[in-house]
Amino acid sequence: MAHFAKMTEDGTTVLGVHVVSDEMATDDSENETEDQGIRMLNKLHNWIHWKKCSYNTHAGVHNLGGTPYRKNYPVKGSTYDAGRDAFIPPKPYNSWTLNESTCRWDPPVPYPGYVSEEPTHWWDEDSQSWKQSDPEA
Repeated sequence: MAHFAKMTEDGTTVLGVHVVSDEMATDDSENETEDQGIRMLNKLHNWIHWKKCSYNTHAGVHNLGGTPYRKNYPVKGSTYDAGRDAFIPPKPYNSWTLNESTCRWDPPVPYPGYVSEEPTHWWDEDSQSWKQSDPEA
């Protein structure tokens, strides 16, 4: 499946992500191309502002070992930075800064780590620190 971010007219903000079959994004030479996918989405949605994205790319790494594509899989509200050719997620807190290599937001204090598969801490913007989650809550 091919994934495409529907962009605002100025091409900076993601409005949503649409999925099309690989066949719909394939040209006459049987190559999957961004242009072909955009043409098909334009026909389906009468909208011309799209950017191809990769479901398997996060923080500049392709989860399946492939080539990372545009740094991150976008969500609604992500921005597209043409200079970096990267999708950047919405900034979660004012104190967090953009990591130039991953195009993700880093907290001013590193996350203390996972004790289990579930996050065990949450960010408190007022104190600029991680607070431990209450397992009984």
